[in-house]
Amino acid sequence: MKIEENIAAVVAESILQESGQQVDPTTILLQKTRKEFAGDLTLVVFPFVKCLKRSPEQVAELLGQTLLRQIPQIEGYNVVKGFLNMVLTPGFWLDFLGREAGNERFGYASAKHEDPGRSSQAKKPVVVEFSSPNTNKPLHLGHIRNNLLGYAVSLLLEGTGNQVVKVNLVNDRGIHICKSMLAWIRFGQGETPESSEKKGDKLVGDYYVVFETKLRQQVDALMKDKGISEEEARKEAPLMQEARSLLRRWEARDPEVLAVWKQMNEWVYQGFDVTYKRMGVAFDKTYYESETYLLGREIVSEGLRAGAFYEKEDGSVWADLSEYELNEKLLLRADGTSVYMTQDIGTAQLRYDDFLPRKMIYVVGNEQNHHFDVLKKVLDTLGKPYAAAIHHLSYGMVELPQGRMKSREGTVVDADDLMDEMVATARKTTEELGKTQGLSEADKQELYRVIGLGALKYFILKVDPQKNMLFNPEESIDFNGNTGPFIQYTHARICSVLRKASPGRLKHAYGSLEGISPNGKEKELLKRLHEFPGVVLEAAHELSPARVANYVYEVAREFNQFYHDYSILNEPDQGISDFRLLLSQLTVTTIRNGMALLGIDVPERM
Repeated sequence: MKIEENIAAVVAESILQESGQQVDPTTILLQKTRKEFAGDLTLVVFPFVKCLKRSPEQVAELLGQTLLRQIPQIEGYNVVKGFLNMVLTPGFWLDFLGREAGNERFGYASAKHEDPGRSSQAKKPVVVEFSSPNTNKPLHLGHIRNNLLGYAVSLLLEGTGNQVVKVNLVNDRGIHICKSMLAWIRFGQGETPESSEKKGDKLVGDYYVVFETKLRQQVDALMKDKGISEEEARKEAPLMQEARSLLRRWEARDPEVLAVWKQMNEWVYQGFDVTYKRMGVAFDKTYYESETYLLGREIVSEGLRAGAFYEKEDGSVWADLSEYELNEKLLLRADGTSVYMTQDIGTAQLRYDDFLPRKMIYVVGNEQNHHFDVLKKVLDTLGKPYAAAIHHLSYGMVELPQGRMKSREGTVVDADDLMDEMVATARKTTEELGKTQGLSEADKQELYRVIGLGALKYFILKVDPQKNMLFNPEESIDFNGNTGPFIQYTHARICSVLRKASPGRLKHAYGSLEGISPNGKEKELLKRLHEFPGVVLEAAHELSPARVANYVYEVAREFNQFYHDYSILNEPDQGISDFRLLLSQLTVTTIRNGMALLGIDVPERM
């Protein structure tokens, strides 16, 4: 039993004995003691004042005495108002170190679906949707945050014992896809990725920009000649009308249109695959909106017949959600074509049928908050059992110092280009700092890749997902401060220390722990390492990789302070040296596992 669970159980029993009132041990609040007070763990006693009919100080004193008697790992305590600060014995910390230093999976939990003691609900999978690109343009900086966040959340959920299904929903149909298709048909002259020597997704994205450029010319002319608004001009523009006609032909399964659609989408998928592989993300299943919208349309039609929705005079189908303050929502257009909501209804049903998940997490930007509120309410209106299982992981926008990206004007920050820039910046910075001595050319190139992508991933993931963020490539590569390269360098530094230890030294070190009394910095590092499993659980519960990212930085910073002040291998006292070696071993495992949960590689040499 963990020390926190042990303390909570004793406290709950003590309250029962004193007051006759039962307290759920899982609701008892324990936290790490603030640095200005003596102690390792702090119990908040205010919730027990009423039932025990005593002052906060008296309650803390009562519980402190009980814990001191019953838990041998507690050697003392102090009371500060309603807070009971407990001091753990050196033996507790040494037992922890000896138990976990050789545990390569430190921080990870066992798989819930393989645990016979778990409920059937807990064993059900969690489906995480992320990426969700459109096939009319390459992946960009916004997709990078989405992909990194979705993949890291999946890793955190897996790391805490959940069965996770990582899914991608490719938006491969709709008016925006028809825009790229029409531009290629009208202006492409048969251009292909091979003939242009471009990645397929970039080629198709170029034609989306061509369409918008040509459309802009038509809109400006109509506004000038007819004196109409921009919105009216966009509707009247010949190119826009052609694009809508192309969409109707696509939904009617016109062979000629389908052939162009399939070819251009295939070009895009080949480009996406290259980018995903380089980014280090992967999926267990990919859904295509060209398939899911059909089921969505069928479900909407069933809802209309059942009276859950209504039809307007023009034939469009709507959901009236005004009683929930969500207003009316279009589900099918007057011409019978689908909208995003239609295909999301179909996709949710397919995922439920495929996996029977206990939760479906959608990693989608915060501009879609209203959309997901509506989706859940529409599914609830239809009586779907999985409506409550839908969770929108809403995240903020990411921008570069020069401002927001706009794909219509072709000023979007391409994901491939950004990764190229990160690796190039990593190379320049690493060479300037002289951190490649003794490495082969192949090892150097791999190091630049690991540092560059690690910097990118860490800089994005360390920010709370709900916040907007400004990504600065140069700042992210800094080898000092809260950055990926600083953590990676710390990992390599510890690996170097461990390599220098004589063979078999670590195995023998376990027998040298008895009688060791950790000094202040050593104990602070031990306390920080002890928090790791709890931090991972909290991060998974909150769906926030930032919790792990910033924790790993604190570990790296704590170790560097310790390393600056104390020798490890050159310490004359063999027992202390062995203890510090094991402390280094657990630190390097914690950093490696923490970064792995973020999808970030850490080098052993640097």
